[in-house]
Amino acid sequence: MKTQSTPPNVGNFVKSLRDIGYTFEVAVADVLDNSISAGASHIQIHSVFQPELIFCMLDDGFGMTELDLVEAMRLSSKSPDDKRGMKDLGKFGLGLKTASFSQCKKLTVLSKKDNNVAIKQWDLDYISEKNDWLLITPNINDFNNIPLIKEFNNIDSGTLVIWQEIDQLQREDFSDNADKLMKHLSLVFHRFLEDNFKRLKITFNGNELRPFNPFHIEHSATQEKPEEAINIHNSKIIISPFVLPHHSKVSPQEWERYATEDGYIKSQGFYLYRAKRLLIYGTWWGMHKATDAHKLVRIKIDIPNDQDEYWGIDIKKSNAKPRADIKSRLKAIINKSTELGSRPYTGRGKKIKDKATTKFWQVIPVGDNFRFGLNKDHPVYQKIKSSLGEDFDLLNIYLKGLEAYLPLEAIQAHLQQNPHEIKQEAALSKDDIESLAMKLRGQGLNDEYIASLLKTEIFKNNKELLK
Repeated sequence: MKTQSTPPNVGNFVKSLRDIGYTFEVAVADVLDNSISAGASHIQIHSVFQPELIFCMLDDGFGMTELDLVEAMRLSSKSPDDKRGMKDLGKFGLGLKTASFSQCKKLTVLSKKDNNVAIKQWDLDYISEKNDWLLITPNINDFNNIPLIKEFNNIDSGTLVIWQEIDQLQREDFSDNADKLMKHLSLVFHRFLEDNFKRLKITFNGNELRPFNPFHIEHSATQEKPEEAINIHNSKIIISPFVLPHHSKVSPQEWERYATEDGYIKSQGFYLYRAKRLLIYGTWWGMHKATDAHKLVRIKIDIPNDQDEYWGIDIKKSNAKPRADIKSRLKAIINKSTELGSRPYTGRGKKIKDKATTKFWQVIPVGDNFRFGLNKDHPVYQKIKSSLGEDFDLLNIYLKGLEAYLPLEAIQAHLQQNPHEIKQEAALSKDDIESLAMKLRGQGLNDEYIASLLKTEIFKNNKELLK
């Protein structure tokens, strides 16, 4: 067999590596995975703009020898088939490099172990010029003015990652990206930030990140179903469904915060954790349609780090495509969880038929469908109908038009976006209620009719007006 070695054009290959699809916040999270895997308890992130944008990440983990660092800087330093420690967040041995290359053209890593410091650098322009993977050992004194260098010198062990020649971020956009970064890290690593036994601390420009638990577990109105353990490909998978509180149970600030940047509709569904690290969130993987009725349903899935091939986890650890046999196991979970998650809304619909209170509106069947209609058995409706006689026909047509053209889409949109800003009961003032009570009393009401009025939404909390 005749063969010929055809190595890739290094310059072109580098360009391809830079275009994998990392966002800034996903890239930073990928680098921090290495720090967590190295046993770090404190990760410091710092950025400066003068004279250029420099972004640094320092951890107090195990650190690396020079040989270790060279290997860590090597592309595909580990096989995805290698058995990893239970707490290892890596996958392909590419994260540090591909995440960094996606944002900058110069990656420098300093690491300290056993009081020995190693330093290595990838310079993509230099690599392209030489058309070879030439790892640079720069002069460490050239980094005396780099952010966090003093902190690095003062720790016993750890690693400092430096991004220079950052060309994927504009100076004017950095503030917005920094805000996204803090929110992303607070979510992705929230379980490490919450850990009472070995709590991770992350600071950004001196500000400590607070964990953001997407399941709102501290709120009493959050519903948590018992976790369920299932075996998939010889590994135990833990599934925990949650239903977040209805907007009536939380403050407007809480409601907005837990909507996340994507909103409740896009944030429903599965939240996939690998070794406690959040990978994917807000997806049904095509098994269920995202609906308003299920917008409060969030299902936590915990998998070990040896299941990647079955869950289709990509190099960025920001996408997954579980196999068909896994999806079939998850469908039953979806059905049970969405049924529970519908209750804050369907339950409220059922209350229209609540016999304890006479409602203005009711659900009316229309073949296999339904509509919302006025309650024609309402005592006030009946009183107006009997008083007007034939003149009621015109009013009745108007009321039917009110029913037919109820602005459901607008109502739904506002309920999704800003439910706390809707003050529907303000349409009926206290003076309006008192005026109605006065007119009704003037008509000589019998006890039975007064009793029916006291069950209505208007007078249930204003009983004194009919006495």
